[in-house]
Amino acid sequence: MFNRVITNQTKTMVLLMVVFTTVILIFGGSVYFSIVNFSHQRFYELLKIRTTTIVQIEKSKERLDLPENYILNSRNDEELPMERDYVFAIPTDSNFKKISHEVHIPDTFFKNIIRSGEANYNDSEFYYIGQTFKYQNKDYIAIASAKNHYVVHYLGFLKRTLITCMILSIFFSMIFSFYLSKTLFKPILKITGKVKEISSENLHLRLEPQPDNKELNELVETFNTMLTRIETSFETQNHLIGNVSHELRTPLTSIMGEADVALSINRTAEEYKETLEIILDEAEKLDKKIKALLLIAQTGFDGRIQKIDKVRIDQLLWDVIETLRRIDSRNNIYLDISMLPDNPKKLKVQGNEQLLHLAVANIINNGCKYSNHQQVKVSLGATDTDLYIIIKDNGIGIPESEMNKIYDPFFRASNTRNYEGYGIGLPLARNIVRMHNGELLVSSHENQGTTVQMRFPTIYGTQKEENPS
Repeated sequence: MFNRVITNQTKTMVLLMVVFTTVILIFGGSVYFSIVNFSHQRFYELLKIRTTTIVQIEKSKERLDLPENYILNSRNDEELPMERDYVFAIPTDSNFKKISHEVHIPDTFFKNIIRSGEANYNDSEFYYIGQTFKYQNKDYIAIASAKNHYVVHYLGFLKRTLITCMILSIFFSMIFSFYLSKTLFKPILKITGKVKEISSENLHLRLEPQPDNKELNELVETFNTMLTRIETSFETQNHLIGNVSHELRTPLTSIMGEADVALSINRTAEEYKETLEIILDEAEKLDKKIKALLLIAQTGFDGRIQKIDKVRIDQLLWDVIETLRRIDSRNNIYLDISMLPDNPKKLKVQGNEQLLHLAVANIINNGCKYSNHQQVKVSLGATDTDLYIIIKDNGIGIPESEMNKIYDPFFRASNTRNYEGYGIGLPLARNIVRMHNGELLVSSHENQGTTVQMRFPTIYGTQKEENPS
């Protein structure tokens, strides 16, 4: 339950604070123990020099013959803080308990000196270093000791200073972690707030890209693409709901009307045959409209049933033109290749070849049909980032007042009554183009012709964006 309440921003802040605190503690501890270790070694070096000096002084004496177990020399020259120097004759039985008791130094320290020739020892205040030496065939121990004021006083100050600095550093790291986590999550929270504003009533809204934030911009672009798909899907469904009832009711009404008339009174065989032919014709129309509805629904941006490949658009256009000429030899199509790019890579797009073929074929076929098979000009060109297909005819055009309805399924302009069709070519083509992250634009003037422009992002442009170097 607690984990569900904690936000990612809080988790990030805590994680950053833990990392900063750990680094600060490790750094502070390393500094402190390094200085302590250095101070110990340095002080022992000073005591060793002093011990060596004591040995040299004692050896320079003419006579050094005192009873065993007796302190030969004890002095306090204050060359080091509270310095105390000792010279002992090593007892014949190697028992230092009496000497240890008198000078308050553990007897194990003396034994370590005899065993190793040199040893050091320290208690809470004093540091000791001792070494053995021979004088006139007798063994002695020289010990130098002093109080390490640096460790006792200065390291205490250093410890307090480091602890204060670490506490302040941890405090500032908390502030910095909070600010950094807030800064990192601010654009995400902004995006989240914008997403909450988007609903089925305003699917046209889009997220704004974040400056200097490549990762978030990829998320924004992905989400905007998803919104485009959802918007198209909603539009398709709304149009279908608005038109299906009307389009399907018309042939159904004719079928039911003819059947009702045929059953109302007895008819001749010829009259029954004529009625059945009308019913069959209306049923075929109904079947074609249902297939058209299914075709539009299948291109409703689900993004799952389409196989995506690299498609050469110039080859696709030649194939479309050949197909349309084979269907109707009257189709007069001219392919303008004067704007073809030098680099053939700019002619490739990422998409589904069958769907692209269907979209382009629908637009060109409409141009041929509504221009009474006059010449339809198809131009192909490309920039570094986009590929363009422009289809221009000199046909009947579209009335200006009806341009806002051209993407409605089953809508047919008022001047197309003499032409066969179901009004699905243009909305179907637009769905397919938008599935490929492209754009379809239509400009038309009645009795002057129609121009349709299709734009698709090229593989060359996408690769160039991903690898700007």
